[in-house]
Amino acid sequence: MTIAPAVSRGAEARRRLPRRALASLHLAADRDPVGILQHQHTTRLQELVPVRVGRMLESPFAFFRGSAAVMAADLSAGPTTGLEVVACGDAHISNFGFYASPERELVFDLNDFDEGGIAPWEWDVRRLVASIYIAARANGYSEAACRAASREAARSYQSTLRAFCTRSARDRYFARVDTSQAAAHFGATGRNAVAKASAKARRRTSEQVLRKLTTRTDDGAVRIIDQPPLVQHVDHATFDEIEDLLAQYRSTVREDVAYLLSQYRLVDFVLRVVGVGSVGTRCYLLALQGPTGDVLFLQAKEARPTVLSTHGGRPAAVPGGGADAHPTEGQRVVAAQRILQASSDPFLGWITGWAGESTDRHRVDYYWRQFRDMKGSVEPRDLSRKEFVAYGSLCASVLARAHGQSPNADAIAAYLGRGDKAVDALAEWGGAYADLAESDFAALQDAVRTGRVPAPAGE
Repeated sequence: MTIAPAVSRGAEARRRLPRRALASLHLAADRDPVGILQHQHTTRLQELVPVRVGRMLESPFAFFRGSAAVMAADLSAGPTTGLEVVACGDAHISNFGFYASPERELVFDLNDFDEGGIAPWEWDVRRLVASIYIAARANGYSEAACRAASREAARSYQSTLRAFCTRSARDRYFARVDTSQAAAHFGATGRNAVAKASAKARRRTSEQVLRKLTTRTDDGAVRIIDQPPLVQHVDHATFDEIEDLLAQYRSTVREDVAYLLSQYRLVDFVLRVVGVGSVGTRCYLLALQGPTGDVLFLQAKEARPTVLSTHGGRPAAVPGGGADAHPTEGQRVVAAQRILQASSDPFLGWITGWAGESTDRHRVDYYWRQFRDMKGSVEPRDLSRKEFVAYGSLCASVLARAHGQSPNADAIAAYLGRGDKAVDALAEWGGAYADLAESDFAALQDAVRTGRVPAPAGE
């Protein structure tokens, strides 16, 4: 009897890392989470580092969101299954949400790919279950309830991937989760949460941005309003230089999108602070005006090497390969997004720019996308306990769909099996890492008190 390759690879993975061993937390002897954050700060916009620190100090969960590099270093200290996928690299519970598909329908999926790359599948799942455990604690749940929520997410990943692997590769590729499917996952008691989040997402359009973030000069020109230090005009580039970068960006999108963009002209741009972990990187909001006066908002976000490589030790690579002999970090982010999302923004593209003075000139990679194109999320702290469990399960099923695009999906399903060993082990690991993240959060607080790390802005 011939053993199917996926079953054989799954068995080999179990020899490398038995399913019960997924519960084991391995840490480096010289572990220094604050040191990792400090190292990241050295190459960021220094005036924004206190903003990042302040956001990470809001709660243990906020700290966890901003410390993907710390977790990547921790994960690299232990054994792996050896089954690699195109990974999100930062698959925590708040990096899932709603957005508009190219057909203008609202879908639910992963929505952050700055750390995308190639890594063991369990790294993404561990980050998700740990985030669920930490967020559940923030909601005031008992330890039993926190563990149950993490366990249900692990179970959802296991069962969804197993079911997914009975379908053809083409069917997996076209599968997606729309608002009705998201609501069905919640059940009758939680559909209001989906309805509320999706309604808010539908309002987040370029027209809303135009009303809220811009004004018009005396001659009628659109001008983005300064809100320092979070939104402000900068002299990092001239309009002519930005126009050149726009031309470079247009060469990376599909021909129809490039043709559409050719009808728009740049009217303003600002530096904008985003997220938690990304604070201090260069992120620009650009306003482009069309022939009828309509305004399209694009975001150009700095793409740095993924923490999967810089701290996780994984080889640097553009997911899916590609013909470019010299791929950029922006191309890596775009490739990960296109592979892992069921429907991706048609305006995704990338460029290579430059920063610094002539004596310190260095390359900066960016990826481009639409800004607030019906993007929205479910806020975990606003959910009931039952809704929270359902939401974590939904996120895990979406992650399984994303990993299901990789050739190793069948082997991962074989490794996980149908029983409770892997599910229980992953939930246990999530609890152990939640303890560690809270300890790291306290270490950051101490570092600020002693002056090792700059105090938050305004303090």
